Amino acid sequence: MIELETSTNDAGLRLDQFLHNRLPQYSRSRLQSWIEQGRVEINGSAAKRSYSLKGSERIHVRPADLTPLRAEAEDVPLDVLYQDDSVIAINKPSGMVVHAGAGRHSGTLVNALVHRFGKLSTVGGDLRPGIVHRLDRLTSGVILVAKTDAAHRHLAAQFSNREVEKIYLALVNGRMRGDSGKITKPIARDPVRRIRMTAKSGAGRHAITEYKVLKRFDDSTYLEVKIGTGRTHQIRVHLASVGHPVVGDKLYGAPPAELDRFFLHANQITFKSPATGENIAVTAPLPPELADYLTRQPPIPYPKSL
Repeated sequence: MIELETSTNDAGLRLDQFLHNRLPQYSRSRLQSWIEQGRVEINGSAAKRSYSLKGSERIHVRPADLTPLRAEAEDVPLDVLYQDDSVIAINKPSGMVVHAGAGRHSGTLVNALVHRFGKLSTVGGDLRPGIVHRLDRLTSGVILVAKTDAAHRHLAAQFSNREVEKIYLALVNGRMRGDSGKITKPIARDPVRRIRMTAKSGAGRHAITEYKVLKRFDDSTYLEVKIGTGRTHQIRVHLASVGHPVVGDKLYGAPPAELDRFFLHANQITFKSPATGENIAVTAPLPPELADYLTRQPPIPYPKSL
């Protein structure tokens, strides 16, 4: 049993964040799973990880047996778009989590990769073999996976040096002004809702998002989006910050839509193959559910004749 006490300096912190700060020997995923299992009590009662501390609590943590958190081979279908001796490009469907985390351990992209390809890069650790970058659960499209450690480091350097071109397709709420634009607001964790990011604080990590209008509809705009950086939720945060949240993205203020996901798709990625040195461009077609939703958008009405 681990016993902790909070102070006034902890007021406002989420429970899971407080535990991660005070118990750094455990991963955030493991701590969150203990909360969900009822192994964390505040003043004698089980609590939720989103609980906001008041600063005068007694917290008891009953650690579970430390079964290693690692990827497990699982027979899950994969759409392989490209592969060579160093890299694999996968067309990730919406709804698939990239790797295991709090409350999600099966059906992940990593589990499917381990089953299909066996050994992958170990740079990311046992939980994230091969993973060089990520896509949100409800974002579909191209994601690169490193087969070897050397390939992983080579690809990571390309991402860091902004040599990888990533093109997304997004449908946003409202009619955007102008045919193109660039958003450079820094992105930080939302201090109130910790599951969100924000571009409103003026602080955080540098981020670059460029967009071009592909088509306008009555109450939405279809965009091609390029990102020069890879911040958490970057496209979603930046577009919402200029008043045009991605369609279906309720976390960032989009109104309800007849779509079981949000309309964001990683359409193309261009990189240099660590194995061959060639420039490779991999494209993932727009998923049927997004293509169908796009065809059902109301056109801009013509002005009535006088």
